[in-house]
Amino acid sequence: MTLLTLDVGNSQSVIGAFEGEKLVEHWTVSSQTQRTADEWHLLAHGFVRAAGLADVQAVAMCCTVPSIQVELKAMLERYYGGLPVSIVGPGVKTGIPIHTDNPREVGADRIVNALAAAEVYGGPAIVVDMNGTATIFDVVDDRNRYLGGAIAPAVELSLEALARRGAQLRAVELAVPRDVIGKNTVEAVQSGAVYGFAGLVDGMVDRIIESLEADPDDVAVIATGAYADVVLDHCTTITSRDPWLTLTGLRLVHEKNY
Repeated sequence: MTLLTLDVGNSQSVIGAFEGEKLVEHWTVSSQTQRTADEWHLLAHGFVRAAGLADVQAVAMCCTVPSIQVELKAMLERYYGGLPVSIVGPGVKTGIPIHTDNPREVGADRIVNALAAAEVYGGPAIVVDMNGTATIFDVVDDRNRYLGGAIAPAVELSLEALARRGAQLRAVELAVPRDVIGKNTVEAVQSGAVYGFAGLVDGMVDRIIESLEADPDDVAVIATGAYADVVLDHCTTITSRDPWLTLTGLRLVHEKNY
């Protein structure tokens, strides 16, 4: 059976195909708000066929962009209407208790990441999701309950804002400079981005562990997201890297609902 999974974010979307518990293929596309239901199907169907996989027999999806979700729901109804479909949101079983002030306002991707962390790694756990829009920290306690987390700007977004607002600054490649002490403007910006965000990650993880009153050796810290590697290479608190954590969470959602 081929399970199609769609993780749709503000900047990028990741499409995955599972056969059983194995992620056999994955593809990344831009999250264009102008894309129609038919175009989304053309992308997903085209990827699956090009990979030589069996026809899609179930779909699991999470989406953080309301305008895109409208088109995706139309796609699912038109092309996958007779199949088991799981859209993460109210009424869909996730198996993870949400202990926040307003569970309905928690992003679907955050719930899915927390579920995957709890099921695959076990709590207490912290997920560090570094995507194109935000750096998100999600926390699961030792009873596998989702407690909430923290949201900071993404490193790429910060670089773009710095280039726009700094009169003498320009866009630079996110790369490791020769030294933490930049010898020119480009390297100074790169140093602030790479080492600054590595410090942000480590500092937030340390504070979260302190708030959990947990032994750091007992806490799984899982990094995921498309923009993580250059920063994560300089983090000291990360225990695992799992770039497809959200897709795994979507597979688990499907299994809990069908």
